[in-house]
Amino acid sequence: MSATIKDVAREAGVSVATVSRVLNGSCNVSEDSTARVNDAIKKLHYSPNFLGRNLRKCETNVILCIMPTSEHSLYSKIVTGMQRYASKLGYDIITAVSDNTATAEARQMNMLFNRTVDGVVLLGTMYDADSLNRLAQNYDIALCCEGVPGADVLTVAVDDESGAFDAVTALIEKGHRDIAFLGTKSEAISSTARENGYKMALEKAGIPFREELVYRDSYEYNCGTDAMDYFANLDKMPTAVFAVSDLLAIAVIHRASELGLTAGKDISVMGFDNITMCEMMLPTVSTVEQPCFKMGELVIEKLIENIHSTEKDNNYYTVDHKVIMRQSTGDK
Repeated sequence: MSATIKDVAREAGVSVATVSRVLNGSCNVSEDSTARVNDAIKKLHYSPNFLGRNLRKCETNVILCIMPTSEHSLYSKIVTGMQRYASKLGYDIITAVSDNTATAEARQMNMLFNRTVDGVVLLGTMYDADSLNRLAQNYDIALCCEGVPGADVLTVAVDDESGAFDAVTALIEKGHRDIAFLGTKSEAISSTARENGYKMALEKAGIPFREELVYRDSYEYNCGTDAMDYFANLDKMPTAVFAVSDLLAIAVIHRASELGLTAGKDISVMGFDNITMCEMMLPTVSTVEQPCFKMGELVIEKLIENIHSTEKDNNYYTVDHKVIMRQSTGDK
């Protein structure tokens, strides 16, 4: 049986991506690694079938990234990380926007089915777990930023539950006990996990969970303003709000201002994602930062390794988050 690129990587003690770099003549490989890869190639008599790949249209050196929307700086940061890493390996990233519609996403996936691209990264998807699992049997796909419960597919994301837990804990440590939760009715894994993290933080601090302090709707901006109206009309207004997205948190801050309340003084507000707008707002927005560049780099690294391997890596990788305290919680 002929040696594979994975056999070469194992023999050389490097990643499949490093072997790919050496084969493509990349200069972004150390002399030591290059030497070990070349020695392994000779020892195993490995011969990459470039002609066969091209005939099968399995090597275009292009990866498609499908985004739910183009109006989110979180996604653009992830794509930048993807592009930076892919270019080192001689790959290009092209993007498409599905507008959260299954029809558009399916149409865009045709680029994978007809081998116009080598793989696809989905930053949120309309496919269910069963559909993704069937696709992953024949194509190289990955999820990034948003996982899908039950999907046995390569995934890179933050630990949403842990991030929410840390964010709410930070509010509790500032003395808040009446902390509202602004979530969604979505079944997205991130939304559910962030609500779970909120509840876990309350439980650990011995603070009873109160359903009246929970407002769930959608990720749309107006839902944040509606939530603030709801919280302001409670018999006892919460002293802090944890929102599952920065856009919702910003909407709360704007509506609070219209009601004569100052975020960071009269009410503390915490978001999630650390989109670019968080630092542009007055007040600046406290949030949980997702390491977008790192996520983009990691998902491309693992996806390209899968493209060159017969044994697929379908692990769920989590990257570290960071709680950033700013003016909306009374911090500098």
